[in-house]
Amino acid sequence: MNIRTTRRMRRGGGASLLCLLALGWLPSRIVAQQPTTPPATAPTPEARLRADRDALERIRSERAALEQKMADLRSTVHDLSDEVTNLDRQVDVTARALQALDAQLAAIGGEVDETTGGLVRAQDELAIKRAMLRHRLVDIYKRGPLYSTEALLTADSFGALIARYKYLHLLALRDRALVARVEQLRNQIGHERGVLVTLEQAVNTNRQEKASEEERLQSLAVQRQHSLVQARQSQVSTQARLKQIASAESHLETMIGSLEEARRRAESRANAPPPSASTLTTGDLGRLDWPVDGTILYRFGRVINPNNTTTRWNGIGIGAAMGTSVRAVATGIVVVARAIGTYGQTVIIQHGGGDYSVYGSLSRMDVKEGTHVERGQEIGAVGRTDPDLPAHLHFEIRRDQGRAVDPLDWLRGGSAR
Repeated sequence: MNIRTTRRMRRGGGASLLCLLALGWLPSRIVAQQPTTPPATAPTPEARLRADRDALERIRSERAALEQKMADLRSTVHDLSDEVTNLDRQVDVTARALQALDAQLAAIGGEVDETTGGLVRAQDELAIKRAMLRHRLVDIYKRGPLYSTEALLTADSFGALIARYKYLHLLALRDRALVARVEQLRNQIGHERGVLVTLEQAVNTNRQEKASEEERLQSLAVQRQHSLVQARQSQVSTQARLKQIASAESHLETMIGSLEEARRRAESRANAPPPSASTLTTGDLGRLDWPVDGTILYRFGRVINPNNTTTRWNGIGIGAAMGTSVRAVATGIVVVARAIGTYGQTVIIQHGGGDYSVYGSLSRMDVKEGTHVERGQEIGAVGRTDPDLPAHLHFEIRRDQGRAVDPLDWLRGGSAR
């Protein structure tokens, strides 16, 4: 630098210093004041994995509710077709879970490919940036710490000084950006390696869960087939049982009809004693003692069963412990004490005037045909004849030449039960 230039710099030192400061300050200031709008970021692989897991958990919660409903079904009397329907729904839900797992595996595979590609690109760029940074460090080391000062002081004019300062400033900014980029790439590589580990774990988990779901699906298919067979067998068995019940009821009707015919014939004979009045009167309505204490299993009339079949009961079923004593509800003569089809061991008491009481499903009979019994006398014990029902007494009242009526209308407090 010549003497004339030095004098000019001294005379305009204040202005030059301000220019230099402005050149060193404005670039960073301008960058800092630029409005920044954060770009819309796509969901991270971890977030997408969590969303997929949440969707899978919702499907599994739906299946858990179905499994609980199945457990409730199996603890109560139900139609086997309900089990089949429930299993069909479980199969559908499990198939959806498998589809979700397949979709997750495909999505994870795509994430792995994308992350691997990003990792490779970041590693390649890092290698290039490191080489550039290494080259710059070598240059800086060779030139020494006073290189920038020398470059500025050896300028032959003020314009050259300004140009050199600007060049050195830009070079420093570039070096800082290079260092920052190297650090950013290192962090990015570390993150993407962590993501790859997470994705690998997710793949292993999904494969195990998929194998478990496939096994569950096969098990459900077997259960469904078994339940279908059971439902068909139950339907056939129920139909056969209903035919047996109808046959036994028809036989009982015929038997009582024969007893009534014999009674009327005997009463119509010459010199026959006057017919005795029935020991069952309208005054007994709602006042008769129960033949056995227990709970009502089925009521008089037509009943729709869980499997949509219909049973016509001519009496009521009173559930009680096996062997509980059964007593006559009114005075009369034992006209039947034998086994009658699905009624099992049965006692029929004739009360006069065409009225009868019937006691079926007995484990034993303590009276014989022709025996006179009093009201409240023990005539047998509770048994179990119907395999689909627990131990109980089948009880009927028949009036006006054997017509079946609702026994609950005659028993004490029966209508309230």
